[in-house]
Amino acid sequence: MSEEQSVSKIILSADSTCDLDDELKERYHVNYFPLHIILEDKDYRDNIDITPEEIYQKYYDQKILPKTAAVNAAEYIEHFRPWVDAGYEVIHINLGHALSSVYQNCCLAAEEIGHVHVIDSCNLSTGTGLLVVEAGKMIEQGFDAETIAKTLREKTAKCHASFVLDTLTFLHAGGRCSSVAALGANVLKLKPCIQVDNHDGSMGVGKKYRGSLDKALEKYVKDELARHSDIDQSLLFITHSGIDQSYIDLVKQTVNETIKFDEIHVTKASCTISSHCGPNTLGILFMTK
Repeated sequence: MSEEQSVSKIILSADSTCDLDDELKERYHVNYFPLHIILEDKDYRDNIDITPEEIYQKYYDQKILPKTAAVNAAEYIEHFRPWVDAGYEVIHINLGHALSSVYQNCCLAAEEIGHVHVIDSCNLSTGTGLLVVEAGKMIEQGFDAETIAKTLREKTAKCHASFVLDTLTFLHAGGRCSSVAALGANVLKLKPCIQVDNHDGSMGVGKKYRGSLDKALEKYVKDELARHSDIDQSLLFITHSGIDQSYIDLVKQTVNETIKFDEIHVTKASCTISSHCGPNTLGILFMTK
């Protein structure tokens, strides 16, 4: 098969939680599949029918948080079938299995219709997005779907995702941290860093930064970049859940003063991620070699 044919015969698809910006989505022809957000018994498509800001407002007004619902196997089959019927191989990259049953459901769909290569990103947000970009590059280079899938599975442990939270209110309300921890952090003005475990996508609390958000973010960026000696400098994501531009500028400046990346993309987290973390959450996400 010529390079051109193989390029044109692979479809790249991902859960909408991979949080890429429009530029990268278009560059690598990424087809999104939105997760469900259930709020007051209404079903919304993540980032299509509802925004993180609407979710925050609902919580402030009524102390109600949404539930997130996985895409079921039948929905994935419907998503993939037209491509498979047209003779394409599909690569689909899922949110980490510790956070949702989407990967499991996607595998069931793939078993049923074939020609779908399902990747558990073992990550969230642009931690998943890093793998989507890798897949896009490999499709462009003419690799076959099997090789791409195998390479992506080997690279999950090289994708590093972490975030600094301005408040633990939303994690606590969502049942992901205790009231003692949430109260303690708020009283002591601690900004916890959430580290994503890149073996399953689960979230754990790392360092806690004391003081104002700008000081915490600056220290966090330096700490994260210093933790790894073999950073892949081709791409870094700054992903946030809705935050003032001045913090984004500060983080970008701190990154640039520390390591020169070929590309830095600022992206906004989907509702699935934002509803757990709350506003003013920001992270840097990158790969190691």
